[in-house]
Amino acid sequence: MRARQVRHRVVALLPPFIREPLKRTRDFARTYFAPIAYHGTGRFCPVCEKTSSRFAGYGAIPRKDALCMRCNSLERHRLLWLYLNGKTNLFDGKPKTMLHVAPEACLEAKFRQRLGGGYVTADLFNPRAMVKMDIMDIRFPDQAFDVIYCSHVLEHVADDRQAIKELHRVLKRDGWAILLVPILGKQTFEDPSIVDPEARVQAFGQADHVRIYGPDYVDRLRDAGFTVEITRVADLAAPDDATLMGLGPLSGEIYFCVRQG
Repeated sequence: MRARQVRHRVVALLPPFIREPLKRTRDFARTYFAPIAYHGTGRFCPVCEKTSSRFAGYGAIPRKDALCMRCNSLERHRLLWLYLNGKTNLFDGKPKTMLHVAPEACLEAKFRQRLGGGYVTADLFNPRAMVKMDIMDIRFPDQAFDVIYCSHVLEHVADDRQAIKELHRVLKRDGWAILLVPILGKQTFEDPSIVDPEARVQAFGQADHVRIYGPDYVDRLRDAGFTVEITRVADLAAPDDATLMGLGPLSGEIYFCVRQG
């Protein structure tokens, strides 16, 4: 096993109160040293709209062209940003209420600037979030939001079907949600008896994951009452543009979910 893989695996096993300070130290180094080390025009990030010579490797098994060292966006964030701007009405200037679960720093400020007071962030553990919230028991009334964005959260949740039902419940009729998970298996696998952190790393890829999703994830969304449209990289960017933005098979897919009824 490569040294970097070992390092990422060790970090994945650390408790949050240790892992988060390490992340802040890493982010500080990126903020102040990346503009020099990554100066160039080989890559373009649509989130921060800045160029760099390359994107950095990232992940438990490091993948190339993943992390923008300017704003810390990953492939999925860049794909999402293209989709939101090109395929949705989120930024049409009309008032909207939006729930952002587990807000990513690279997107939060942009959403807040464009959506103003209708933008709400929520998380069970993150002290930056506006609301402390368990998505299996959302303390908002029915049909509270026009838009919901929840990315790479459900793989951490004990009962993801209940969480999806709750997200459906608080979404307005004809509102829409983007609910993203990493699709890493041929079909979804979960085993509640796997509780040891190292065993979870082996089974699910990360110590705080409780399942690994396959393409049948879409069935869970539909079972909750969503109609689902799936968008891939090729639907949003030509091959040369996708390369420039560091988008590829590991960027994932957009699951655009609309509540009907």
